[in-house]
Amino acid sequence: MPLIESPPRYAAAVRRMHWTVFVLVLLAYVCINLFEQFPKGSAARGNILAAHYTAGLAVLLLVLPRLLLRLRHGRPSILPPPPRWTELLGRVTHVSLYLFLLIQPILGIITLQIGGKPVTLFGLTLLPSFVDLPNRALSHQLEDTHGTIGTIFYYVIGLHILAALWHHFGRRDSTLKRML
Repeated sequence: MPLIESPPRYAAAVRRMHWTVFVLVLLAYVCINLFEQFPKGSAARGNILAAHYTAGLAVLLLVLPRLLLRLRHGRPSILPPPPRWTELLGRVTHVSLYLFLLIQPILGIITLQIGGKPVTLFGLTLLPSFVDLPNRALSHQLEDTHGTIGTIFYYVIGLHILAALWHHFGRRDSTLKRML
């Protein structure tokens, strides 16, 4: 009886890194959407915001190793091969996701630094403020930009998820299975 080969998958380290970053980005989004539910100045609000900062820092620390792993291990083939236009759209989406994973945390850190705020978690300083003269107005402008980029990426992340589901349930190819 012939053995049925399973479709090629990403290396285990690449898959673990993908899902770890997914959980961290999800945590950052959940925290930033929850923190306004708590009174200003409350410990709960501060800790939720700190969890948002910490998730962002963790994403920043993992994005380059993730990209290096991805480049080192390559990209397994999609079976059956999709149309060329979907592969191109997928590559554009992935590049934009990597840029988001890199730029968004850096912008968050710059925003805090310009505002003269350290990154703390439960009273522990993870990243001190290095700015002597905070510029609150510029910090608020950057915070608005950070929020706008975050909102835009709700849609890009949603597109990424919908595309994976479309490949799995619509095209019935191995796109999603490669990452599981």
